[in-house]
Amino acid sequence: MTSALFDNAGMRALDAAGLALPGMAPGELMERAGQALLDTLRRHWPQARRIGIVCGPGNNGGDGYVLARLAAEAGLQVRVHGGPSRARPDSDGRRAHARWRDGGGEVHTLESFDPAAAEVWVDCLFGIGLERPLTDAYGELIERLNTSGAPILAADVPSGVDIDSGRVLGRAVRAERTLTMIADKLGLHTGPAVDVVGAVEVAPLDLPPAIFDGVAPVARRVGPSDWSRGLPPRRPGAHKGDCGHVLVVGGAPGYSGAARLTATAALRAGAGRVTLATHPEHTAWANLERPELMVQGVRDAGELQALMRRVDVVAVGPGLGLDAWGRGLWLAVADAEMPRVVDADALNLLAEAPRRAADWVLTPHPGEAARLQGADRAAIEADRPGQVRALAERLGGVVLLKGAGTLVAAASDAGPLACVTGGHPGMATAGSGDVLTGIIAALRAQGADARGAAETGAAWHCAAARVARDRLGGARGMLAGDLADALPAAAGGGQ
Repeated sequence: MTSALFDNAGMRALDAAGLALPGMAPGELMERAGQALLDTLRRHWPQARRIGIVCGPGNNGGDGYVLARLAAEAGLQVRVHGGPSRARPDSDGRRAHARWRDGGGEVHTLESFDPAAAEVWVDCLFGIGLERPLTDAYGELIERLNTSGAPILAADVPSGVDIDSGRVLGRAVRAERTLTMIADKLGLHTGPAVDVVGAVEVAPLDLPPAIFDGVAPVARRVGPSDWSRGLPPRRPGAHKGDCGHVLVVGGAPGYSGAARLTATAALRAGAGRVTLATHPEHTAWANLERPELMVQGVRDAGELQALMRRVDVVAVGPGLGLDAWGRGLWLAVADAEMPRVVDADALNLLAEAPRRAADWVLTPHPGEAARLQGADRAAIEADRPGQVRALAERLGGVVLLKGAGTLVAAASDAGPLACVTGGHPGMATAGSGDVLTGIIAALRAQGADARGAAETGAAWHCAAARVARDRLGGARGMLAGDLADALPAAAGGGQ
């Protein structure tokens, strides 16, 4: 289950299954969580002798009180801040709190928080069940904790993060690391949460795989270590006709760059042939620096339809524009019954007149998704998992919602989402999305189905960004063309 990502309901089911195991003593899971936190502190901050812990009113706070006791027994200096407990008197959290106090441990008030009292702070305020913005004394504590300058380890979830959606509920702890318990959570890997979770580790707490029986994950994580298994195989005797023909449609007057990036990326991603259908004023020079591209000037939908009959996949939208020329070409592609990848201006035209199709991949960023949904960007980012599912259900095919923690949903599949991770901020550059469109189109041309092409394409996009960063010596200033050129090296393995 290492790639499985769960939501609040799933985690509560897993926790209940763990507690119900034969021989599981009261408080045993909490003891294991506290020990896992101590082991993580020792592994990542071995020189730290002064440990600070902020404890909330429930079981997440209970993990903190167990950690405090174990750290003190190990000879560390421990300072604990906490508020009044709201846990039941017979709960594991209340018992952990009492055991810390009965052993002589002190609990300082939230208001007396002293950031200089510890070399490392551990956030044990709130776990997976938080449903309200933290604006009270806990919110003030989080602000002081975040500005303390000390590294922060979050227990299970940084306080203030919604694990269902990845949204931040007002204020959230900015952790350097998050040690999440039992299993990984979707909300740690997508949306605004990615800015506050730091490096995420999973502590399985020595629970058997049987606890996962009957508990379905809400998503699967596709990362740098496993994505390449989705690349279509290529036989030793393959020729260009076996590897598909991609048609890229875009490049209104003055906007040729995006479509050329998409076409170049399709070549780099292994398409056997790529034709760029662009405005006639670009035809003479659109492939000067990339002679491998075939370029066709198209004046209207009729000319485009003739080209579409000779290709396997159409990628439409980059630089297409919203004037009459682009609108006519979009309608021709929208009406075609063939594999399509829809991006950029084509998505904006789709938003104006929504339609549903089975055989396309839509690749909106949050702004385009907002237009498709008739909402604002904040609404999209507040519930990325729900929004990508809603888009797929309404518009059909496969929807890839771009951003940190890219999500992929298919209208025909009610199973787990795909959550693609492993990118970096250097990808936030003009043309990066156009490259992704070309990758997905090339994978479709080589035989991948729509969902597989979207998932594998997004992960390959991230892997290539890592290669490009290493080649350049840094991520800042990376160009979309660098990313496209890094695709073969990122694939590796003779693919």
